[in-house]
Amino acid sequence: MIGSSVVFRTRSWIVLCLGLLTLGTPAAFAADCPGHPDALGTSRTLVVDPREHPRIGTMQYRETLPLRDHEVVLTFDDGPLPKYSNQILKMLDDECIKATFFIIGGQAKANPEGVRKLVAAGHTVGTHSMNHPLTFDRMPIEKYEPEINGGIQWTSAAMTDPAKQLAPFFRIPGLMRAEGVENYLISRGIQVWSADFPADDWRHVSPDRVYQLAIQRLEAKGKGILLLHDIQPRTVAALPKIIRDLKARGYRIVHVVPATADLPATPTAAVEWLLHPPTETTPIARWPAVPNFVFAQSTMLPAPALADLNAQTEHQPVLPRRTRAQLDVASTLPVPGHDLFAIPEGSIEVLLSTTLSRRAATRLAMAAETPRAAKGKSGSIKAGKSRASRTAHAAHGTPKHAGQAKGTTPRPTRVATSVKKRA
Repeated sequence: MIGSSVVFRTRSWIVLCLGLLTLGTPAAFAADCPGHPDALGTSRTLVVDPREHPRIGTMQYRETLPLRDHEVVLTFDDGPLPKYSNQILKMLDDECIKATFFIIGGQAKANPEGVRKLVAAGHTVGTHSMNHPLTFDRMPIEKYEPEINGGIQWTSAAMTDPAKQLAPFFRIPGLMRAEGVENYLISRGIQVWSADFPADDWRHVSPDRVYQLAIQRLEAKGKGILLLHDIQPRTVAALPKIIRDLKARGYRIVHVVPATADLPATPTAAVEWLLHPPTETTPIARWPAVPNFVFAQSTMLPAPALADLNAQTEHQPVLPRRTRAQLDVASTLPVPGHDLFAIPEGSIEVLLSTTLSRRAATRLAMAAETPRAAKGKSGSIKAGKSRASRTAHAAHGTPKHAGQAKGTTPRPTRVATSVKKRA
């Protein structure tokens, strides 16, 4: 009895502790947001080791952060710029949201107090180069190395304890990735960040458009890293709407921090670093990798529907199968004879009549009748005149006049019956 009661009490304590852990998180969020009971808050902190997963963000890489469904990581680039960065910092503080900021060295040099405000508010601070050049994909190491180091040096100079306050996170300006740059960063233990979707707030669009793109793309992905900029007025105007919709749609904010000697990485499985990990119901094809050039086609034809294929095959006739001997025999056509294109004698008049005008055809008929009438009797001449006259009037489609009937025979027109080659 004593042993069983001990086991029962032990299990009860385990269940109670798990319940307190589950219920303690929202209570902690409420305590961290005094005066804002409806704040979005930060649901959890994700600790990552840059050496284990050096490239993240499905806009460019295969892996992303191991987020659960409806979890979002907010990131801001290009600051700090006091006019707008301070407003964004105030919005995040009011909602108890922890974000990740990628600082430009030139901005940190001009506004070191802005960097210290981010650190004091508990946000994660990474770097974004010294001068934000959009040519990282074409730079030699002699140029991109000082850009990377300059951003780190000036951001560190604005901090009181950079060893603890500066995260080894780097986002390439303009996402202009290059393998040499990435390998250099990874060799120094720096994690290369891309994103899962942007809101296009660096473009000349309205704040409403920034808000719409952020929500639409988040809904399409279901989770991920959102790319924003804290130096844009449109971002300042759109952020309250974005936060409001995140709360209404049940999204949760995740804060990302780097692993240290005192803070180990959050345990995760490799498959969790995929945006949409395969499940037991997801079929997995184990085929060899397809070369990239296969996907370089500009257009792809749609696959025919199975119903269309069945309808076509039902009415196709069954053709007799030919043997290999029959297929090897080359089919030949008979040689055309010399008289294939010969024009029969007497057909020249027919050919001419098809191309000449009606008046020329009438004259040709009259000329053909005149020589025959001269050799015959006088009755034949009269008959020839009558036929020629009727032919002429029939060709013109006009009635025969009385004066024409009593007139003389029309003067015949000579037609060449042969063509002589010029010398």
